[in-house]
Amino acid sequence: MNLGRRDFIGLGIASAAGMCIGGGAAPAKAKSRSWYNGVEVGCITYSYRSMRKKNAEDIVQYAVEDGLGTLELKGEVVDEYLKREVARDMGRLPALRKMFDDAGVSIHIVKYGGIGGKNAKEDEYRVAVAKALGAKCITREVPKVTEYETIGRRCAAIADKHGIFIAFHNHMQIDALTYDGPLLGYSPNLRINFDIGHYVAATTDDATRFIDPLAFIEKYHEKIFSIHLKDRTTKAHGSKNLAFGKGDTPLAKLLPFLQKKGWPFYCDIELEYSIPKGSNAVKEVARCNAFCRKAAGC
Repeated sequence: MNLGRRDFIGLGIASAAGMCIGGGAAPAKAKSRSWYNGVEVGCITYSYRSMRKKNAEDIVQYAVEDGLGTLELKGEVVDEYLKREVARDMGRLPALRKMFDDAGVSIHIVKYGGIGGKNAKEDEYRVAVAKALGAKCITREVPKVTEYETIGRRCAAIADKHGIFIAFHNHMQIDALTYDGPLLGYSPNLRINFDIGHYVAATTDDATRFIDPLAFIEKYHEKIFSIHLKDRTTKAHGSKNLAFGKGDTPLAKLLPFLQKKGWPFYCDIELEYSIPKGSNAVKEVARCNAFCRKAAGC
C-alpha cells in the first residue's frame, strides 16, 4: 500500500478507534492505538531493516500500517534524516518529531548502541536527539563484564546529568544473575531493556543461572524499562528464531502476566525470524501485533 502523508495520518486516527483500553496501570501519557488492556505494544525499527525503503518517512508509514502507536527508534534513522551534506542539521529535529506526532506515533526509546563510549561529544548529541523526540530512554547493549564499571559509570553520569534513562539490551550473554552485579548500581537511571527471546535462547538446565523468564521479570521489575518481544527456542532446541507462538518463549503468557501485575512496560516487537515467501517485514510485524492483541485479550 502506497500512502501519502495525509492518508497515513488519517489511517492512524482510524486505527486509534480500535485500540483496546482498560485494566492495568497506565503510564503517565495518552494511551496509543497499541495500548492493549494495560500493556503498550510497539516495535523496534530494526524490524523493518529488510524493507527497500526505510527512511524516517517510511518508518512512520510502516508503524501506522502495522497499527502501532509507539516505537523504539534506531538512531541511524534520525542521523540520516538530519544529514545535510556532511554535517547534521539539529534544526530539523522539531519537524521530525512533528511528523511522528501527527501520525499518532510516539518515540519512547532511541537506540544508540555506542552511548557511554569514549566520545563525550557524540553522547551529548545522542541525548539531545532523544530528548527532542520525546524519548524517555536510550538503549545500548550490555557491555563486556570487564567493562561493567567503565561503561556503567559513564552511562550513569550521562543519565543523571540529563534526567534520562539508559537501558541495557541483552543478547544471549546474560543469565538470571547478571543484574545482581554492579552494572545497574551506579545510578537509579540505569535500567534493563529485557530481550525475553534472547534470554530463552540462552537458557540451559542450569537452575542456578537460569530461571523462568516471567520469574526473571518478577525479580527485576523495578529496573526494567522495556521488553523486546521475539519467539526463540531454548538452547536444547537449537536457539531458533520462530514466528510468534511457535517457539519456547512464553509470549502468550507474558502480556496477561504484565496486565495482572499492573507493570506498564513498553513491549517492543523485534522481527528476527525468516520472512515467509510472498510476505515482507511490514506484514510480519502486523502479524506479530495481532498475536499480541489476542494475547492481551483484545
